[in-house]
Amino acid sequence: MKTKAVRLYGKKDLRLEEFDLPAIREDEVLAKVVSDSICMSSYKAATQGTDHKRIPNDVAENPIIIGHEFAGELVEVGVKWQDKFKAGQKFSIQPAIYYADGPVGVLSAPGYSYPHIGGDATYVIIPKDVLEQDCLLVYDGPGYYPASLAEPLSCVIGAMHANYHTTPGSYKHDMEIVDGGKMAILAGVGPMGLAAINYVIMREDRKPSLMVVTDIDQDRLDRAASIYPVEWAKSKGIELVYLNTSGDDPVAKMRGLTDDEGYNDVFVFAPVPAVIEQGDAILANDGCLNFFAGPSNADFSAKMNFYNVHYASTHIVGTSGGNNDDMVESLEMFEKGLDPAGLVTHIGGLNAVIDTTLNLPAIPGGKKLIYTHKSIPLTAISEFEEKGKSDPLFAELHQICKKNNDLWSVEAEQYLLAHAEDI
Repeated sequence: MKTKAVRLYGKKDLRLEEFDLPAIREDEVLAKVVSDSICMSSYKAATQGTDHKRIPNDVAENPIIIGHEFAGELVEVGVKWQDKFKAGQKFSIQPAIYYADGPVGVLSAPGYSYPHIGGDATYVIIPKDVLEQDCLLVYDGPGYYPASLAEPLSCVIGAMHANYHTTPGSYKHDMEIVDGGKMAILAGVGPMGLAAINYVIMREDRKPSLMVVTDIDQDRLDRAASIYPVEWAKSKGIELVYLNTSGDDPVAKMRGLTDDEGYNDVFVFAPVPAVIEQGDAILANDGCLNFFAGPSNADFSAKMNFYNVHYASTHIVGTSGGNNDDMVESLEMFEKGLDPAGLVTHIGGLNAVIDTTLNLPAIPGGKKLIYTHKSIPLTAISEFEEKGKSDPLFAELHQICKKNNDLWSVEAEQYLLAHAEDI
């Protein structure tokens, strides 16, 4: 089986190549990749090369396939796994392989460490490492792009599950957000913030009574409100407030919405000291602040009120990913109707991966969704109308997205897969 893939050979050395995959062994699975969502982690891996903790030292001689937020179809299943998987099933991958009984320091992961598996490829071999750790997940929902976005959503799910609260008079910690409590999502209208809003509203088992989402850009707040309206949240039992915190005394604005009681659960989605300090200042008694946004500066810090830590039992937690259970929950949420389309702002083909990955911090917007069997320049959904004046593909995609609040959709994906040029 031949595959086309973007492979990493060293720092900023990415190459789109065609090569032969070996025949699968009895403990492996051959798969067709359909979509991959490019993550900032791939940018870090591509720019750091062997300095990255997951990239093998011999990558110059044995290049790896990049990309780890991918989905597709199983093509051929090795004998060992035929009782669990079958050809034709749609799949997602949990890239954070967890070796429960393995050696300390094992960090290998699809998209970072393997020569034959990664999201930016047409075909891949799923190795026994992924299969034995139960990280190949069957997806029965609509389309492919939701399964590509299962990993980002699992990070949000993991954050919600990782928050904790204390029980007076005991040392027991109650994991999870407070059911019926007050929640704030600060700097919360970027891609991951949108995922959090969507997930919180769609949850059936545990919800806040109040969810305040902040930003300093009114256009971004307005877009979030158009995607996830306050009326929809109200129908699910949540008072949703989109709040612009620019101007004077944002803390007073936020606390005022709680009659100055503060928030049980605060999530910070930007590595900005001022935003973290706002989050600390609005915590209620026993409030938990989750620092979700990962800084790139190892010396990054912000102030925290330790008087409140001592007397009001405020506390902090940091999360950066989800586990297998979170991935499974992501896929289940998609099957129940949660649509992560709000995260997607650009689409492209395999030909666009190298430039997109190496320039990712400079490209505004949310998730860049790649269809690996297609040749399409990276294009923002907001540019479809203009491009459609000279390209019928984008003209039709614009009409489809326009019907869906200018968002990507399964219909748009199906049209692209049927009509876009093959690579």
